[in-house]
Amino acid sequence: MSRLLRISRSLTWLFLLGLSASAIMAASFYLYLRPGLPEVEQLADIKLQTPLRVYSADERLIAEFGEKRRAPITIEQIPTIQLHAFLAAEDSNFYSHMGVDFKGLLRAAIELVTTGHIQSGGSTITMQVAKNYFLSRDRTFIRKFNEILLAVQIERELEKNEILELYLNKIYLGNRAYGLQAAAQVYYDKKVKELSLAQMAMLAGLPKAPSAYNPLVNPERARIRRNWILGRMQELGYISEDAYQLASNAELTASYNAPATEVDADYVAEMARAEMVKRFGDAAYTDGYVVTLTVDSRKQQTATEALRNGLEAYEERHGYRGPIGTIEDPSQPEATLLAELSNYPRIEDLSPALVQQVNDEDNQAHLLVRGLGAATLAMDTMAWASRHRTVNYTGPKPSKPSDVVSPGDVIYVKEVRATTAPEATADDSTSQTRPNKPTVALAQLPEVQGALISLEAETGAIEALSGGYSFGQSKYNRAIQATRQPGSAFKPFLYLAALENGMSPATVFNDAPIVFDDDQLASAWRPKNSSGQFYGPTRLREALYRSRNLVSIRLLRDLGIDTTMNFLEQLRIPTGNMQRDLSLALGSGLLTPLDVARGFAVIANGGYDVTPYLIQQVKDGQGKVVYQAPEVVHCNWRCPEHDPEHPGIRYAQRLADPKAVYLLHSMMRDVVRRGTGRRALALGRSDIAGKTGTTNDQRDTWFSGFNHRIATTVWLGYDQPTPMGRGEYGGSTALPVWLEYMKVALEDTPSAFMPQPNGLVSVRIDPRTGQRALPGQEGAVFEVFREENAPPPLETANGSHGNGNHLPQELF
Repeated sequence: MSRLLRISRSLTWLFLLGLSASAIMAASFYLYLRPGLPEVEQLADIKLQTPLRVYSADERLIAEFGEKRRAPITIEQIPTIQLHAFLAAEDSNFYSHMGVDFKGLLRAAIELVTTGHIQSGGSTITMQVAKNYFLSRDRTFIRKFNEILLAVQIERELEKNEILELYLNKIYLGNRAYGLQAAAQVYYDKKVKELSLAQMAMLAGLPKAPSAYNPLVNPERARIRRNWILGRMQELGYISEDAYQLASNAELTASYNAPATEVDADYVAEMARAEMVKRFGDAAYTDGYVVTLTVDSRKQQTATEALRNGLEAYEERHGYRGPIGTIEDPSQPEATLLAELSNYPRIEDLSPALVQQVNDEDNQAHLLVRGLGAATLAMDTMAWASRHRTVNYTGPKPSKPSDVVSPGDVIYVKEVRATTAPEATADDSTSQTRPNKPTVALAQLPEVQGALISLEAETGAIEALSGGYSFGQSKYNRAIQATRQPGSAFKPFLYLAALENGMSPATVFNDAPIVFDDDQLASAWRPKNSSGQFYGPTRLREALYRSRNLVSIRLLRDLGIDTTMNFLEQLRIPTGNMQRDLSLALGSGLLTPLDVARGFAVIANGGYDVTPYLIQQVKDGQGKVVYQAPEVVHCNWRCPEHDPEHPGIRYAQRLADPKAVYLLHSMMRDVVRRGTGRRALALGRSDIAGKTGTTNDQRDTWFSGFNHRIATTVWLGYDQPTPMGRGEYGGSTALPVWLEYMKVALEDTPSAFMPQPNGLVSVRIDPRTGQRALPGQEGAVFEVFREENAPPPLETANGSHGNGNHLPQELF
């Protein structure tokens, strides 16, 4: 046998031996690793980490929560050319291989032997699916072998398009964008079907290295990667030469686009987020829940803006506190100045600005505004800016810009408008437009705070809520967290207790000086009316609409503390922070704005219980409804709050007698018609009732107003209770905010009055005594009574009592 033949046989045996050893080794690895591999069926059950999205009742995006931006998409929704872009970039043989690219694996093996690390990977799309869904990202041999085995298994059990869809929904494409649809929104603010060829190729280049080829971070490297993919697409016959040339010469158009929220409702969004985490734990951030709230986007936006406007108006009434900082040399290069301005936060519509020049002759100052550039500050926008001295005093009214600002001042401004002005030329009578500097107005970040909450009276659904000037400035939600004294806004609850206990709107109390030596009070107490005057005998109706303190105190004394507290508990008004003394009549207890709003909603709806709620519906990532707010059904007196046989219904139990509530409605409409809430007449409606509230030294100011359908409460004050200044009452601070909101909330809605219950009569009375008026008596007025509480008939001349037949003009 020749030597060559022996060598050939030896090599053949060595090859077969090596092949067998490799097969045995591979089989051993398979038998060892196979039990630990996950089942492919799990892919169907895997929940993509999709963020929590919160929407208004009319489907406007309020907020999105979660580290990963993802919007799952089906392969049918993806243009074919986009699929081709990813195949050209990542796996051109995807539809022909069995899940493994052996040439790529050989290359990876050589890298492992020569460098000790796998650098290029050699992964197919199927292998990437296996890695992304099931395996770690460690670059080890065992992990790679697991990846191969699982890829083969996936190919055997899933269709190619199913695998590709999983891949395109899972891949990370930079800037917190996971999946193709999210990336299209983040980089181009478009849906996938709206992308150009160049943009499709750009996104297809990101999976290899989302940072290195990111068009926002490395635009030139991203362009090179994009054009390489376009070249591959042409080479593979996916696009024509003309399409390649056009796309490869296209400018980069990527920009960062965060999900655009459509409603300014950060306090509401945070309430929804907290509730979802309470219900679902950390899965709330990743399982793709879609939350629909009860708030209406238009009302919510109006509530946010109305509260800010009210707080800013208060600040302007009390003067300008001066600049928020200074820059010593305002003539430095613009880039340097803008860098210094970046140290001052933008808060809502307020932008920090540097005063560069003050021109008293032209009545304006020239500014550099962060995010806006050069701008003009006119004197008429600074007319309010008398220097703040104390809460009660300001300096003289400014007459020129230098009275207010100086070069180097850093101030807050609000953009007024961007203007264009005509520019006439000497040889042309027509005019052309040229851009002017934008005009801004002097502004000041409010130190005072506030809250607004609006409830649908029948159900308790929150229609709008704002917990302060800016959530970005302060996460403290005053609407639900601030416990404050409601002042006279508490009086309707006291008066309702009186009406439930046999009194009437015509019951007379003496509005006269009084001194109490009460064991529960630290010293002798000499309460007085806000006017400092006393008015003698006063009917409860008038005492309420004029907010007479001394009448309320005598009323509480006659009712009794225990009776009143028991009734408050019946109304489910929190009493834990209320003193059991006569100061309770003036609203000395502590309630949140939500507590007050809820109490007024109970009054508004006729006396039925109200449980405020914000979440109307929750859907999971697959669109299945997992929570639906129960339907609210009013129930008189004894009924279960929850009925196991009707889990979708919540019964709202009656808490107050409807006749007493109706009488209170009538009295509280007089607060608007002729009392402290007269500003609400600007709505031009007759169905509005309400009550102002102001505490000692104007530390808290309130207005709560309603019709039969909606109840809204507004509170203004400092976070640390501090006097707001003389002249600041509920009618001048809180009511204007309420009015601005309610103009929108009630727009195009019909009047809504509480239906009159049976058992009430209208009687003509003497307003001084509350008793029946004499026939023909001047100045008599009509009053509404319960039948059993109506004034007794007048005595006739022969001593017998008259009745309705003898006095037809008094009863109807």
